[in-house]
Amino acid sequence: MKNLLLLALLLSVSVTGFSQNGKYGIRGGYNISNLNFSDTPISENKHRNSIYLGVFGDFELSKKVSIVPELQFSAEGANEENLHLDYIQAPILFKFKVSPRMRLSVGPQASLKVHKFEDNVKNLAYSGVGGLEYKINEMLFVDLRYTLGVSNIFDENLNVEAKNTNIQIGIGYQF
Repeated sequence: MKNLLLLALLLSVSVTGFSQNGKYGIRGGYNISNLNFSDTPISENKHRNSIYLGVFGDFELSKKVSIVPELQFSAEGANEENLHLDYIQAPILFKFKVSPRMRLSVGPQASLKVHKFEDNVKNLAYSGVGGLEYKINEMLFVDLRYTLGVSNIFDENLNVEAKNTNIQIGIGYQF
């Protein structure tokens, strides 16, 4: 809980500090997620198809670089019911303009598991995010992201290690 409060405080400070030159928006789309086990999976490991939906702020640091904190719901994990992992996620991305319509993004992400507790899966997960965004017009864009977990999602007492992997294909609207 302390980590979540600290994350919320950091996001609010960053949004307040950059609010003079910021734009806001929504994004959502399709997830293709799976678990990357270090050894033999504990059950059949098929990918899970699901959705994500979120809000973001886009704050220019320069003409070519912006910082984009987000808050989103993302249904991830694997296809088997006991491996469904739904998260509230807080990525903080740095976006780099490579052309007038295209940007690359990279950054860390913290995820809080929301609907299952005491299931031997950690409540917090950490990932790295990379993506590509294409602006259709001034307000509408499509994006593609890949998320790779950097922390084991299972409790240590299980002696099983797996990390989240996720592909997001979506569309967004910037106000």
